[in-house]
Amino acid sequence: MKLKLLSIFILPTLFIAACSSSSMSEMDHKNMEEEPSSEVKENIEGLQTANVTETLTGNKINIVAKEAKHQLNEDVSVKALTFNGSVPGSQIRVKQGEKLKINLKNELNEPISIHWHGITVPNEMDGIPGVTQNAVQPGESFTYEFIPEDPGTYMYHTHQNAVEQMDKGLYGSFIVEPNDKSYDRDYTLMLDEWMSNPAEGKSRMEGMDHGNMDSDEDSDKETDSGGMDHGDMGSNENESMDGMEEMGHDMSAYDIFTINGKSGNSIEPLKVKEGEKVRIRLVNVGYMSHKIHLHGHDFKVAAIDGQELNKPKELKDQLISIAPGERYDIEFTANNPGEWFIECHGDMEGSSGMNTKIQYENSTDSADKSNKSEDLPEFSFMNYGGSEKGEFSLDQKYDIEYKMDLNTTMDGNEMAYTINGKTFPETDSINVEEGDLVKVTLTNNSMMDDHPMHLHGHFFQVLSKNGKPVEGAPIMKDTINLKPGDKYVVAFKADNPGNWLFHCHDLHHATAGMVNMVKYDGFKVNFTPDPDANNKPE
Repeated sequence: MKLKLLSIFILPTLFIAACSSSSMSEMDHKNMEEEPSSEVKENIEGLQTANVTETLTGNKINIVAKEAKHQLNEDVSVKALTFNGSVPGSQIRVKQGEKLKINLKNELNEPISIHWHGITVPNEMDGIPGVTQNAVQPGESFTYEFIPEDPGTYMYHTHQNAVEQMDKGLYGSFIVEPNDKSYDRDYTLMLDEWMSNPAEGKSRMEGMDHGNMDSDEDSDKETDSGGMDHGDMGSNENESMDGMEEMGHDMSAYDIFTINGKSGNSIEPLKVKEGEKVRIRLVNVGYMSHKIHLHGHDFKVAAIDGQELNKPKELKDQLISIAPGERYDIEFTANNPGEWFIECHGDMEGSSGMNTKIQYENSTDSADKSNKSEDLPEFSFMNYGGSEKGEFSLDQKYDIEYKMDLNTTMDGNEMAYTINGKTFPETDSINVEEGDLVKVTLTNNSMMDDHPMHLHGHFFQVLSKNGKPVEGAPIMKDTINLKPGDKYVVAFKADNPGNWLFHCHDLHHATAGMVNMVKYDGFKVNFTPDPDANNKPE
């Protein structure tokens, strides 16, 4: 299979943090009627050129998956998979508690699905081929119905062969607006990485099939996961560990970093007026962490993974490190007229393209310069915000306690990513009953790999990191990034019956085994797995 992880070399090239910037900067929802500026409309090589990302509202929404020619910067265009003809796909913006009906039509030549990342939907609406539904076939449609109860910043993306399809642009942002807003301007910046030479990147990946999950040869294999094709992926009891201490992932072919699908000078500035309160929603839909720096302003981290923080404190010149699958909302008051960078800090080739500017109306003078190589402190939620009692604590009684040992191993000549020494679907599920209180201890024993672990269908509270309790505002998340050696304790209530994935959101790791499931006792799926659907849940 083709993975976004380009190749494995005997190099100390770790999962490096990067930067980003975007063309969704024009998506200021105070001035949504403004006409987008520059977008080429002619057909190229038989494909329609991608549109500018639009915003969809209301409770009936149509999403069409189709190919398009997408321009990343002034020099590079790529063949993209899109929702509604743009990268990112249409932003879905709805009201809290609004009952939604979203119809997906597949005009691609391959199966797809939509997962509503971070939104607590009913299990049958989670969009996981082989787990909650069959993949939507070419020419077919599927209707998702749910009520988003929690305001905040979320995303939607394919979960069918997502390691490839997301890499080609099949994603969008999903904003659930609260009943009362605290800001005047609202921008969403989706962070991603692309290759300027996809053919070269793919050729470097030859021999990197992490489990043959997309092999047609094994498409008729049945597992307890409901018709999913996992190919030859199994447990790794006889792995060869020779040279593991030196292995890392070379991501260097990903040389274009984007904000809302655009890079460098193709990114529109973020317009503000003096005195306005501005919210910027940072969404990482890529497979690399990105460290974002807002210049010239004090700011607050208002929300993490869509969940508002209690009494956030003002910060300045701190980097917000955003891992794959995570979302951070920052707010600032526009009180320093001029032009100011918001940029990614890092030393990879693509880092310089992941930046744009905060641009005050009627005031463009500024001496601000990029400082992307400067070593600045990183924000930590461990002691941030006003302390208050959360739903869970370290010393309370739990019905279920589970340990997840995350590791990187060798399975023959291929990398394998394990949970408690096993790869999916051989991993041991977290079996719960509705109402159970569940505590999970996650430990990253990989020497060089970050693991952003994402739980479907639930939020969990972060209780401690490396033995130290969270001391500030309670932190509720759906994705937690573990760097090598990290140990987190999290807790959640089993209050949403179903079969739910708990997996690494670097989908190269997921396809190579780092997937677990939370399974509710007695839950029955209400679809019949189709062995011909080619269900590939990662």
